[in-house]
Amino acid sequence: MLLLWIGTGLNLAAAAYACVSLWAWFRCRHAQAGRPAGRAIHPVSVFKPLHGAEPRLYENLRSFCLQDHANYQLLLGVREADDPAIAVVERLIAEFPALPIRLVVDPRIHGANLKVSNLINLRPHAQHDWLVLADSDISVSVDYLSRVTAPLADADVGIVTCLYHGVAEGGFWSRLGCLFIDDWFAPSARLAHAFGSTRFAFGSTIALRRETLDAIGGFEILCDTLADDFWLGELSRRAGLRTVLSDLVVGTEVSETSFHALWTHELRWLRTIRAIAPAGFAMTFVCFTWPVLVLGLVLAPTPPNALLALLGGGARVVRYVAQRRGTARTSPWHDLGLTPYRDLLLLFEWAMALTRWRVEWRGRVLHARKHAPTRYS
Repeated sequence: MLLLWIGTGLNLAAAAYACVSLWAWFRCRHAQAGRPAGRAIHPVSVFKPLHGAEPRLYENLRSFCLQDHANYQLLLGVREADDPAIAVVERLIAEFPALPIRLVVDPRIHGANLKVSNLINLRPHAQHDWLVLADSDISVSVDYLSRVTAPLADADVGIVTCLYHGVAEGGFWSRLGCLFIDDWFAPSARLAHAFGSTRFAFGSTIALRRETLDAIGGFEILCDTLADDFWLGELSRRAGLRTVLSDLVVGTEVSETSFHALWTHELRWLRTIRAIAPAGFAMTFVCFTWPVLVLGLVLAPTPPNALLALLGGGARVVRYVAQRRGTARTSPWHDLGLTPYRDLLLLFEWAMALTRWRVEWRGRVLHARKHAPTRYS
């Protein structure tokens, strides 16, 4: 009897999550369709911390050089004078001579987080009071800057951030990496937002005013922080300011070429999420639809559970196809057959994330739980 109840509970939880996350996607699309796209013309400084010649770095950075915004500068920073990214930046400077592009080579390290050290080194070169931070692997549309900075005109807005979709560039493993983003992370974030949560901020984009950054202690307060993007949003919220989720969805490069690279990257993400929201993370297994439904049916092979499994599986398929329309460069049905393997791998990664706090990032070993802003923790 206990196994029957456990199986029924698993099926009910997985089916409910699949259905509610589908509802959240349609709700988000409806809200975007009814909302006029705001545009801003306030001058903007864009921070791009770089590290190495990542796949499609030129194409991704070039998308920031094609903005329809009237007045912005690009700040691109590296730590080492022989960083391969420098050649890409110099190519862009030659291609866009009229655009204020500043390459900053500064080896100073201000803490455990090398990305934040890069941002600290870039900040003195920012000419404008509205700032946009975006990871190096992000690609954007021409109206990106005008739209993501528009909410900053409201004094009660702390940060603006964007969701993102994966752009696979490395074969099978990068396709699985895209599914991590598109089929698990983004639906979870949309669902939380649909129920009123704004406790997020994504490295894909963080737009904020200089005064907000100063009020929370500057980049310096994040120099030993692992989840620097999340804490930028969290500290601004603690200062009484709102977080706005933009209706723009940007692209992020997914270039893992091996199981080890994918496993290490995703385990770092999951342990970071666990450190930020441990209670919610403990229940994350209900998001892994296919293995949870199968396990539920094995434990409780009853007709009602079979119907629950059909409902949950159907909702998962519809959500997958719907959210890929307009973002995927292939058929919306492409890689649907990989989702059971993706869920199973996520289940194993989730279980491993519960066992330890150790993460690897750019050659450094960090402890996810310890890396929070000490002034606020």
